[in-house]
Amino acid sequence: MQRRTFLSAPAIVGFTSLLPVLRAAAQTKPNRTRWRVRASEGADAIAFLGPLSGTPLYLDFYAAEAAAFAPRLPAAVRDDVRRLWNEATQDGFGLLGPNLQVLFSADGNDATLDTLLSALRSRQTAILPGYKASSYWSESDWTWFERAAPRLEAIFRGLRDAGFAAFRQERVGDLDRRIAEVSRALAGFDVISWQEKLTGRRFDPEIQIVLLQFAKPHGIKVQGQTFLQSADYDTATTVRIAAHEMLHPPVPMDGPAATAALAAFGRDPLVVRIVRDHDPRWGYTTLEGMVNEDLVQALDQLISEALGVARNPADRWRKADDGMHVIAAGLYGLLRQDRWVEQGGSIERWLADAVREGRLEPAVFHPVAARVLERPVDALWPLATR
Repeated sequence: MQRRTFLSAPAIVGFTSLLPVLRAAAQTKPNRTRWRVRASEGADAIAFLGPLSGTPLYLDFYAAEAAAFAPRLPAAVRDDVRRLWNEATQDGFGLLGPNLQVLFSADGNDATLDTLLSALRSRQTAILPGYKASSYWSESDWTWFERAAPRLEAIFRGLRDAGFAAFRQERVGDLDRRIAEVSRALAGFDVISWQEKLTGRRFDPEIQIVLLQFAKPHGIKVQGQTFLQSADYDTATTVRIAAHEMLHPPVPMDGPAATAALAAFGRDPLVVRIVRDHDPRWGYTTLEGMVNEDLVQALDQLISEALGVARNPADRWRKADDGMHVIAAGLYGLLRQDRWVEQGGSIERWLADAVREGRLEPAVFHPVAARVLERPVDALWPLATR
């Protein structure tokens, strides 16, 4: 089979016409996905550190809320939120809020500010065992967290004493009603079956969604099959986030397929430049992190298309993170060439085959990505400014 052809317009049309058939076939199978929707005061408190840090990414959404609440905090706490946020990024811990969400996400530790404080004080028994057993375990991140723990305790205590719980409640409105609405709307979307088909892996049928008031712009995967999102996202957005977040990591990132793919992309000057030069506020500052993310994006685009909630791929990847997800577009294009949404199978084996067959080499990969992104092959990134 000739697999090294460009993603042609007829191929796109043919795939689109197949989608109703695929959806109808899927609807005849039992729905494997069980949705559980809840809220979390503690996770909202962690999310609110973003606006309190003064980072523009969060002030674009919550400037008024940060301005209203920050004066209630002691000046030392306000200042240390900003310092600690910047230190986390500079020291390699990453975005403070999303990474703390992972640490506190198990065993009910995120329920309230009081449970955050209790878990923090007993972190060796309340947080460490679950975190160490998870796919997120990082000894260096834990060392940083240990060092920051006294400052985090002062920050969480400051939020609690300044009345964050009541402040949040004023803004979330009737969250119980919203939880019920989201639960009803999601009932017909069988994300798990598609994830299993397109990865060759088995997933737990339950997806847990935590609705937050201060989550934007993130959808955050935490321990287990749980992710955090804004309470006001529409159903299509929620399904897309679920299709994405449950897939991390898409393959074992220390396994032979990922290792070979990382070596191939590491020889690609364009990919190396994207990893090195993109705006670090978007995250993915290592090649491993970007390949992990972009393979997931390629797969979730296929799933979203199959479920009827997808965005146009060219628009999606032009608007996201300054257009840097060229790897995602290329992998998606290759998977489309292989009609992966129809046949499915082991994505790890597929990735190993793609490396072995030379499909990740720039001469092959860049034209495929260019076709998906609707960009010139010699101007894939950065996007031209107008």
